Amino acid sequence: MKISLLVPCYNEEKSLEASIKSCLNQTRKFDELVFIDDSSTDKTPQILASFGDKIITHRVPKNTGNKSRAQEFGFQFVTGDFVVTTDADTLLKPNFVEEIEKSFQDPKVVAVAGVVKSLPYNWLTLCRAFDYVVGQYIHKLAQSHMNFIFVMPGAASAFRVETFRKYITFDHDTITEDLDFTYKIHRNQFKIVYNQQAISYTQDPTNLKNYINQLRRWFGGGWQNVIKHYSIIVTKPIRAFELSVIYAEGLIFSVLIFIIPFLNLWFAFWFVFGYFTIAFVFAVWAAWKEKRWALILVPFPYIFIMFVNAYVYLEQFVKEVIFRKKNLVWFKPDRVTITKTS
Repeated sequence: MKISLLVPCYNEEKSLEASIKSCLNQTRKFDELVFIDDSSTDKTPQILASFGDKIITHRVPKNTGNKSRAQEFGFQFVTGDFVVTTDADTLLKPNFVEEIEKSFQDPKVVAVAGVVKSLPYNWLTLCRAFDYVVGQYIHKLAQSHMNFIFVMPGAASAFRVETFRKYITFDHDTITEDLDFTYKIHRNQFKIVYNQQAISYTQDPTNLKNYINQLRRWFGGGWQNVIKHYSIIVTKPIRAFELSVIYAEGLIFSVLIFIIPFLNLWFAFWFVFGYFTIAFVFAVWAAWKEKRWALILVPFPYIFIMFVNAYVYLEQFVKEVIFRKKNLVWFKPDRVTITKTS
């Protein structure tokens, strides 16, 4: 079993070295590590060169400005039977490849979805860490049992190369390529497995501006893919039910939290208090689950983040669904230096 790694890079000098070291420091080594320099203008080329023949490096002749286009360019250099896709701001847990190999022992498995955790920096990344715990250990686990993984995480996924080249491919018509890949896998009725031991640690936005821009990409790309793949959503009741819960609940909740204060301030207070109470219960569980005790404090800033999330969710619904103003501009958040290497 030959397992390759594919990582697109653009101006990643603050995180790239640590990311590469985590990919090299695997209990089961990658057979091939392919890094694509998307015409970086910082020290990314020098950092890639410093690893010599330990990695394979190719430079895109002209900056693509888009992660999926850089991935497509790099895919031609992948020679493995399986490929792991991750980002240059992400660290892989030392047993990541070992876990991916285990999952692909089943010949019916076409893709493996791993787990993404947030590297700790501040209150904003703490909120993201909370989202990841709830989203992956509750929502995604439920999706796995229903045999409909909603999204393959861009920072922690693996694919059977032959099948990817034939059936999945790159379209570049949505801003969330990982979600597009996932829908295509379901369209062809291929098997995705969720491996909770294949863990990666990613760098999330550390300021509100970058956080909002990332939400715009995620939520906007989500609506783009619903429109694009609507035909497969309605073919199975379980898919229609799951996605209705995800998107309809999101819309209803987002509208309510802005309307309720105008209708009844007292009810609005109890609504927010109830949400805070539920968030606190989940935060205690998340802190125990992750052994990251700062998560107990997350309900306090999360009330603010709740309103930010709701606003951006509604904003992208209006832009992408009502006015059909499709945004395909890739947003790259500012990086923070990573010193951790394992």
